[in-house]
Amino acid sequence: MANSKSKNNGTTATIGFEAKLWAAADALRNNMDAAEYKHVVLGLIFLKYISDAFEAKHVELDAQKKQGADPEDPDEYRAASIFWVPKEARWQHLKASAPQPTIGTLVDDAMTAIERDNPSLKGVLPKDFGRTGLDKQRLGQLINLVSDIALGAPADRAKDTLGRVYEYFLSQFASAEGKKGGQFYTPSRVVRVLVEMLAPYKGRVYDPCCGSGGMFVNSEKFIEAHSGKLGDISIYGQESNYTTWRLAKMNLAIRGIDAQIAHGDTFHNDKHPDLKADYVLANPPFNDSDWRGELLKDDKRWVYGVPSAGNANYAWVQHFIHHLAPTGLAGFVLANGSMSSNQSGDGEIRKAIIEADLVDCMVALPGQLFYSTQIPVCLWFLARNKNNGRFRDRRGETLFIDARKLGTMVDRVHRELTDEDLAKIAGTYHAWRGDKDAGEYKNVPGFCWSATLLEDIRKHGHVLTPGRYVGAEAAEDDGEPFEEKMKRLATRLHEQQAEAAKLDAAITANLKDLGYGG
Repeated sequence: MANSKSKNNGTTATIGFEAKLWAAADALRNNMDAAEYKHVVLGLIFLKYISDAFEAKHVELDAQKKQGADPEDPDEYRAASIFWVPKEARWQHLKASAPQPTIGTLVDDAMTAIERDNPSLKGVLPKDFGRTGLDKQRLGQLINLVSDIALGAPADRAKDTLGRVYEYFLSQFASAEGKKGGQFYTPSRVVRVLVEMLAPYKGRVYDPCCGSGGMFVNSEKFIEAHSGKLGDISIYGQESNYTTWRLAKMNLAIRGIDAQIAHGDTFHNDKHPDLKADYVLANPPFNDSDWRGELLKDDKRWVYGVPSAGNANYAWVQHFIHHLAPTGLAGFVLANGSMSSNQSGDGEIRKAIIEADLVDCMVALPGQLFYSTQIPVCLWFLARNKNNGRFRDRRGETLFIDARKLGTMVDRVHRELTDEDLAKIAGTYHAWRGDKDAGEYKNVPGFCWSATLLEDIRKHGHVLTPGRYVGAEAAEDDGEPFEEKMKRLATRLHEQQAEAAKLDAAITANLKDLGYGG
């Protein structure tokens, strides 16, 4: 199978298996809006996934009939954390019926049956395939297209392949939808920076604005990549948008990730009120002015100051802090304005958070990383206790990283961080905080600087913009002595001035000849 990464820079830019599949599926979209088509395609991919996993287990149980196994006993599947798929919902039945004009109704019936027999999926699956506006011939063609994904593969391989396809399609729909797409999808490379830096090996991981669940998927991938055990983290999330919550539930189920994802407004109806998380990973809405903050003036979460009703940035920051365990770490994305804004009390709240010594690291990222906005963003990393025994004692210190020059343009409007960029940013943080085997940390002018609260941050008025601290990149010494270089440059300047005077005289003469002389 082709890999979807480019050959040289470790981005996800080139055509691979997922991209070819997307091109074929997109050709079947016809005039349907991307936001609407998203649920049609992702719903079918999900249905194919649970059917593949079910069929693999069915074959296994069928071979064990003599030992008393029953391939039609739902409990056999539930015991193995596999969704039970009733006969009318099995993929082969739908594929055989794909050419029929009733295929839309059959898919709806399949989704209803799966929700009926699997309570954790109740209210999650799309059930509008039978509607009049959906071209049933194209729906049948889509079913045939999805049928070819991981056909005949064992359940674990099917999960990997379908998971990759699902994630790729999510990113493509985010791109197609533009600004709206950013509400459910954080680019995987931005998520990877957060995950690689926090390194969530064990404990409770929380995202109170989880979108389609990318933070959780990448946390599980991180653990797998570092030979950890998937069961070592427990996952908690919340999402206010109902359709996005459904995407998250499907995205995690397709990966076999067990998670407690609640639907509801995190500020006004926190579904995990008593949770103290070891890791908070989040990408909240930027500069949200519609969060109804005036109704929460006396909320217990506002320990460092009442956030502005016109901008939720510092409401999110304090919500994250509120849910951190005594040794917890948080990593999240915010708009750049959060690092320096003094409007509506933001500066005072930021000062209080800094003076409480909670800010561990700040990272400035380049622009054009997001589908939803072209503005550059920053990453905040908070530590409840900078001397908790896990890393070196960092009390009174904050690391600043200026990564604005990193990244590679993968198309006309989107930039991606490469594998090398990710390693450079995360490696710098790990070395600075004293991770085992992370190497020695050194300040690099123009890129990273370890600042102190006492001398540096207070001097800068509690502004957290990395550019203020890292300074200018050191210029390379070309070996030419200063005196000689100045003589050479002065001579060149005089030559250029003389040439400019000649050109001015020639232009003046030409204007005179044309009758425009002074």
